[in-house]
Amino acid sequence: MAPENDPPEKYTYETAGVSIAAGNALVKAIGPLAKSTARAGATSELGGFGGFFDPRAAGYDDPLLVAANDGVGTKLKLAIEHDRHDSVGIDLVAMCVNDLIVQGAEPLFFLDYFATGQLDSGIAERVIAGIAQGCKQAGCALIGGETAEMPGMYSAGDYDLAGFCVGAVERGEQLTGEKVAPGHVLIGLASSGVHSNGYSLVRRLAADKGWKLDRPALFDPECLLIDALIEPTRIYVAALLPLIREGLIDALAHITGGGLLENIPRILPEGAHAVIDADAWEQPRLMAFLQAQGNIEPAEMARTFNCGVGMVLAVTPGNVAPLLARLADAGETAFEIGHIEAGEKGCTVRGSQGTWSAKAAWEATHNA
Repeated sequence: MAPENDPPEKYTYETAGVSIAAGNALVKAIGPLAKSTARAGATSELGGFGGFFDPRAAGYDDPLLVAANDGVGTKLKLAIEHDRHDSVGIDLVAMCVNDLIVQGAEPLFFLDYFATGQLDSGIAERVIAGIAQGCKQAGCALIGGETAEMPGMYSAGDYDLAGFCVGAVERGEQLTGEKVAPGHVLIGLASSGVHSNGYSLVRRLAADKGWKLDRPALFDPECLLIDALIEPTRIYVAALLPLIREGLIDALAHITGGGLLENIPRILPEGAHAVIDADAWEQPRLMAFLQAQGNIEPAEMARTFNCGVGMVLAVTPGNVAPLLARLADAGETAFEIGHIEAGEKGCTVRGSQGTWSAKAAWEATHNA
């Protein structure tokens, strides 16, 4: 027990675990990163209470605003455990902007939320540098964000991310899927890996099977397994936006949680059924590795992972050839994966491993 004449302890925010100085230093350090994403309509100054954007300066006359938010999920655990902080910011942006482009919307501006128990400015700056890189790939401006230091909320070294993006599309030009009809062709765009869904299963397999993530992958001796698993989500905005504006695409599905089986029905009107030929493209070796390691049923693969297809386009037959050529010129790997036929709203995947449908699962999830 302290003597009665000792002065009472003086508390500060820093003794409670929060460093205001570190937070201010981080804001100053990331200022140039935000400035590097500047685009018409946006200011790149950080530190205010909010960020401004002028749609008219971005060239819009009568825009509809479209908003999306998302996170990176448990992929962050791999990044934290293996010091791979430089690309998860790209994932964060990708998960938001890819959801905007499927509405026909151009991503305009982005905001991030970085939360941690104790701020490590070096790690935070690496993460935000990735966010800035993702914004540049998507053509949107990083106009603000929030860094939250919350002692006791997170374990040592842990952090979490959330992203928020707003885009615009001229009124009447948005993609709704209402034009999709029997006879439409489905084109798939190759993914860059697992993207940002299914990592709870990936991490469970890694733990149960004793994977050595810091060693070369069995399916690619030139690549460490951790690098194959942490590959950032592909951003499709630059390749797709001009094609959308030319009216060559009638609908888009971003293949995220739920995989092919549950995401494609989201863009279908009543009376349209998607049929996917799983043999139309070669399953990436990483996906084959995951399936073999976990003895995962084909249907489970198709509703958990992207199976090598990160985005699906619904187009009229006459637009298939020019689209494939344009996509190749834009650096995308694109291939026909199926078609739309008359039937109950849903999706069926057929291939050498069998046939499986998501109609019942999709209706149970979305009509509850």
